[in-house]
Amino acid sequence: MLLLKILLLSIVQGLAELLPVSSSAHVVVAEKLLGLDPTAPAMTLLLVMLHTGTMFAVIVYFWRQWRATYFQNAQTFWRFAGLAALATFFTGLIGGGLIEFIEHVLLRGTPHAEVEQLFGRLDLIAPALAVAGVLILIAGLAAKQPAPAAAQDAVGCTARQAGWIGAVQGLCLPFRGFSRSGATISVGMLTGVARARAEAFSFALAVVLTPPAIAREVLRLVKAEHLHQGTALASASLTSAMMPSLLGAVCSFLAGLVALKWLSRWLESGRWHWFGVYCLAAAAGVAVLHHAGF
Repeated sequence: MLLLKILLLSIVQGLAELLPVSSSAHVVVAEKLLGLDPTAPAMTLLLVMLHTGTMFAVIVYFWRQWRATYFQNAQTFWRFAGLAALATFFTGLIGGGLIEFIEHVLLRGTPHAEVEQLFGRLDLIAPALAVAGVLILIAGLAAKQPAPAAAQDAVGCTARQAGWIGAVQGLCLPFRGFSRSGATISVGMLTGVARARAEAFSFALAVVLTPPAIAREVLRLVKAEHLHQGTALASASLTSAMMPSLLGAVCSFLAGLVALKWLSRWLESGRWHWFGVYCLAAAAGVAVLHHAGF
């Protein structure tokens, strides 16, 4: 039964992760409907491993495009690396600062306070989905026209644009429902980045961000198990949690490839705003589930 639930969660994650509709929100809601605790260390590790599966889907899907742009020569690569580092710096600055504020101020006095304790709260997920939906809707309907192709370099964005994208990505870290891909691509579009370039850069940043997220959740699980069981049993528990998580990662990889084709088609055909409409509808649905007691 657990494997069936993991398979279902991996399909939800794979399809939703690479669409700008917040996979985390969808997985949390699915976990609640399946009777699982989204804030448990094993479940947050599973979520991150599902993200890992979709990260590899991103690499496979975008590799040719990245190779033709970011890796075409040393100068372009180092420009891309610098912009990715700048964006990631702002992500860490904003996201890390928010997490510290939540854990040490808002959750002060809570035993073993961690931002993950908020991940299962549908009353927070619903407004986060709504904010993401509004941002996507605005970007889809009123994004600035990008500069002519001849005026753009291979990377397709400036340091200012990369900084804004990274900062908004930081805002997404503590809040389930605030779609990372939806927010970063939308901000890129609103600051004048071409749609396809914003998509490619956003998912490149996701590849950079995923390994630290995995490390954080592995350490969190080990710490939690040490507190309750001791070192030997903690290692066994980590192993038992990793095996189904790896299966989920494989399934989310396959589902992610399907979702990426859908995303690219809608983004390039000017239907980006419809993802915003969906997020607003999803926010209303999550609010209903919250009031129903989930």
